Amino acid sequence: MPPSEPAPAESTTSEPVDLTSTNPFSLHQVVYSRRSEYVRPHRIRVKVGTWNVAACPGTDKDLASWFVDGKGLDASLASLDLSRNPVIERDSTGDADGGGIHLLGGDKIGLYVLGLQEVVDLNSYMSQVYAVDNAVIERWKTALEAALPEGYQRVTSEQLSGLLLMVYASPEVAPTISNVSTVSVGTGLLGYLGNKGAVVTRIMLGDTTRMVFVNCHLASGSDYLDRRIWDIGQILSRAQFKPVSIAGVSEDEGEKIGDEDFAFWFGDLNFRLDGLPGADIRRLLMLHTRGEYDLAKKGMRREDSLDGDGVMVPHTPDSDDEDTADRDSTTTPSTTHTDKETLPDPDEFLPDPRDDPASLQATLDSLLPHDQLRRVVKQGKVFQDGWHEGPITFLPSYKYDVGTVGLFDSSEKQRAPSWCDRILYRTRRDKEAHEKKLKDEAEARKKDQEMKDRGMEHAGDDDEVLFNYDPDNDGEDHPQGSAGLDYDEYDEGDEQAGDVTTKEGFIDRIYLDIYTSHQRVTSSDHKPIISIFTLNYDAVVPELKAKVHAEVARELDRVENEGRPGLTIVFDSQSHDATQFRRLQGSPDQGVEFGEVRFLKKETITLTLANTSSVPATFSFVEKPTVDEDSPDMFQWLKTSFVRSEGASDSTGSLILDKEITLEPGETVNAVLEVLVDDIIHVRMLNDGQASLEEVLVLRVTDGRDHFIPVRATWSPTCIGRSIDELLRIPTGAGGVRGFAKALSEKKGRVGSIPYDLDVHRPVPTELYKLTEAADILTERALADEQMLEESSVPQDAGWPFEEISWKFTERDGRLAHVLAILDALDRDEPIGEAFPPGTPSMERLEVVGEVLLLFLRGLIDGIITTPLWHRVEQASLPSLGQGAAGKVQAGEDGYEEDKTTILDVLSTAPNHNISFVFLTATLAKIASELAPLSKADLEVLKADGNSTAAARGMGVLSRRSLSFRRAGSSTPMGDALAALDRRQAKERRFGEVFGSVVCRAPVPERVKDRRTVEDRQRALVELFLRRREG
Repeated sequence: MPPSEPAPAESTTSEPVDLTSTNPFSLHQVVYSRRSEYVRPHRIRVKVGTWNVAACPGTDKDLASWFVDGKGLDASLASLDLSRNPVIERDSTGDADGGGIHLLGGDKIGLYVLGLQEVVDLNSYMSQVYAVDNAVIERWKTALEAALPEGYQRVTSEQLSGLLLMVYASPEVAPTISNVSTVSVGTGLLGYLGNKGAVVTRIMLGDTTRMVFVNCHLASGSDYLDRRIWDIGQILSRAQFKPVSIAGVSEDEGEKIGDEDFAFWFGDLNFRLDGLPGADIRRLLMLHTRGEYDLAKKGMRREDSLDGDGVMVPHTPDSDDEDTADRDSTTTPSTTHTDKETLPDPDEFLPDPRDDPASLQATLDSLLPHDQLRRVVKQGKVFQDGWHEGPITFLPSYKYDVGTVGLFDSSEKQRAPSWCDRILYRTRRDKEAHEKKLKDEAEARKKDQEMKDRGMEHAGDDDEVLFNYDPDNDGEDHPQGSAGLDYDEYDEGDEQAGDVTTKEGFIDRIYLDIYTSHQRVTSSDHKPIISIFTLNYDAVVPELKAKVHAEVARELDRVENEGRPGLTIVFDSQSHDATQFRRLQGSPDQGVEFGEVRFLKKETITLTLANTSSVPATFSFVEKPTVDEDSPDMFQWLKTSFVRSEGASDSTGSLILDKEITLEPGETVNAVLEVLVDDIIHVRMLNDGQASLEEVLVLRVTDGRDHFIPVRATWSPTCIGRSIDELLRIPTGAGGVRGFAKALSEKKGRVGSIPYDLDVHRPVPTELYKLTEAADILTERALADEQMLEESSVPQDAGWPFEEISWKFTERDGRLAHVLAILDALDRDEPIGEAFPPGTPSMERLEVVGEVLLLFLRGLIDGIITTPLWHRVEQASLPSLGQGAAGKVQAGEDGYEEDKTTILDVLSTAPNHNISFVFLTATLAKIASELAPLSKADLEVLKADGNSTAAARGMGVLSRRSLSFRRAGSSTPMGDALAALDRRQAKERRFGEVFGSVVCRAPVPERVKDRRTVEDRQRALVELFLRRREG
């Protein structure tokens, strides 16, 4: 039989399913209801072998002959049904070894599962009991792969110290295997090391059938029975597999042994024979291996226990095994016996060897009741929950002299022969039947106790047999000599014997074809044990299931969408330059493109949202989640709003709506997307390439499909948010910071800051020079206009033109347009004067230039006076910064000059910052003197008062009493002079307050009092350099 072939299909009808169901599992249910369209029955044979190689050399050379080719049988030393077992074949060459027979193998096996023990010498390997020796794995993999037919693929191979588990599948079966999960459980030294334990693997066959294979090596020695039971419990509890994933959907939790559909437990279980002298067991079995047990059959005597053909002992299984008809049915599982079938002639059956007391099988049956494994199963300690073992019809697998066929241990220890090496199996049906049996027994005991509690213990004496029934002691006697772990009571019921309903809901069957040993393999002191199973299972055909899944998904989507709200999104081409964005076509790589975005320049695009469904649609934009303060995503540069173009409430013709909108079928609404970058910290990150203008808007439709709208914009580099050291390195003629930064980005392939290793081209930033120059020129023009034009009057506020509350030009949009024009001129290295429209008043221009100057200074990363420079200024002895007005009077002109000299000495350590500071303060001092002048006449009056030095500097050093006396006569020359002095001092002080914090970078204290102290010092430092010598 080929390793995998379609088996006759059972009647699998599709079940009707309501497509309109809102159950989230409806897709799975509908697809499952159509399983007959994508599931096909298959049949494979599974060969499971176990062998303790005892670290003997040459054992890998025998692997091909017994495990793949099936050789090494000895029909005289095992009860084999040679005439009717489909997996026993005769050698074409008539090989004398084993009577010229071999087991099915080669490409007729769909799944090879091999468990080896002691592939390394554990006595010398104890220090590495958890190590994996790749050389050992490779040697055995090479031996097995060389023996297997071409095309067989490795499913898994795993080593735990001396344990090695290998699984290989045929070319037809391998593609259908998935969800392979292999784990190791050490139970040796300290209860965790790997000299004892198990290697366990879980596979899924055909997306329908879960199979688990356990290769174990339990504690050795006759007296360590309890430890072997403990080992099994540890393997069961600690073996955890990964969650199963089918069609991309993973289960929530992993699996363990017991969750599978078919389990196979094999290896050197090390269970021994109790209650019999080892010498008697060896003597008894040696009589059989020599052919001397039944002297009446002299023809069966074997002259040599190591060689010779021996006698083939025919075997007909008892009622516990599959009969001939059952085995024939494994190849055609849909065939069932009917009353019209012709029954076989009883004379055609060979005699059962168990009926002959002198037969080998009779001897084996007499030994099996002493088997520890059978005893602990009967006691319910291990493997009582549905595990089966085939009939034991072969000699004990341990312990032999290496190189002999049937010579048991002749060393000094003379260990008693035992069936240490076993293969057990269990189906989901077996486990569920055991659980049901326990439940029924518990309910029976509960009912019996309830009757006793009600005083009815004697009312049902006739029924006591129902409640006191002991299946192990009552009823018919079990057949004598029955081998293995059988649970025939589970076969009762309506289901056909062998049917297993898998976890996925499919019907599978499994049959044990043979369970025997390869007695003629002599390279180890253990004999290899083999089992061959026939598995009929339903396998998913991936292509057919994908087709059904797609059809069901489309149909469910159609049905669901008919009753779901839906929106259609259309761009309003009038809202933005049509070349600056792409229309949404439903493709994820398309979206809204705003083009270049500049600092403070607002850009908008309008989307029209239409309810094209048949039900009301409620929707809103999903708000951006809160992120860390240092993340680029913290800045809200993109805003959304809904407006309706009917019932206008303002000049724009739009009505601003709530964040959540409900539209009736056929209604429309406009969604406005607004991009604005106005945070200087964000500007710095955009200039440096640490942030980008990309976001995905989520338009959430309640009970409908969400719309994902990618929004992108390109950042336009600007002088705002850069350092002085960057701006000094922009060459003349490079197109300003914008052109130079773009050129660098194209060269480097990424957006970034201007490198500090470039050449310095000027002592102060061009932007600072242009702004201060424009402020100076415009101040003169404003004063000139005041002289020539009646309607032009320069504001007398001390903070004008730099303080916002003093501005006369307050029209917001017009002022913003001027600011953007100046910034654009600075970024392009163009003249500031050309940024204003013709006819713009000089005072209006001066106010806007003052605003941009402060914006530029505020945006400098390092400031003009950096934080390190400020710390050094604070450490210097500067009376003018640390004292009030009284201190200033005492300081005098010489003291102020000394303080200025000290500050300039500190700033000289950063030449470019020093020059920028002097350049800025000189311009501000000039503007202050022009807007609040002291005439020569005023100075002369002040000098004549006796305070010539102080008066000449305009410091107002007259005493409070004399000032109040003189101010009373304000119309006098002295009064006019003092009023002019007050105006000058007020303007210098206010300029110092406005520019102090933007020029000086100082840490901000937490306490309000400390913050005020720092602000006073910043103001005093700038104010100190604004005072000018007069006359």
